[in-house]
Amino acid sequence: MTYHISKTINEQDFLTVKEKITEALKSEGFGVLTEIDIQATMKKKLDKDYRPFLILGACSPVYADKVLTIDPHMSVMLPCNVTLRQLENGEIEISAMEPVAAMGSMGNEDIKSLAKEVQQKLSRVIEKVV
Repeated sequence: MTYHISKTINEQDFLTVKEKITEALKSEGFGVLTEIDIQATMKKKLDKDYRPFLILGACSPVYADKVLTIDPHMSVMLPCNVTLRQLENGEIEISAMEPVAAMGSMGNEDIKSLAKEVQQKLSRVIEKVV
């Protein structure tokens, strides 16, 4: 089992892809709680150059509530990260965490079932961005 759901697109405008991913997340009930700019952070902290690279912390309040009600310690697995990074050839890779791989091994079948539902939603998010 892989730990991410990914796809590469030929869109050249990074901010356009960010907008598309944000809208696709909204359409599946997710909001973006955090945004980490890897490119800016690595430049500032290490003086190292990166291509555009963002980590979006996406959360579905409905699913977060269900998971946290079952096991409050699952908070360490939240939010679901969705990344966008520009590749060397100019294409943009979109990736999301694979919730079943992340949460399904915790031994709780109720959480595994919810992780499968979230995985389906994140897969649809990735597929919607063209």
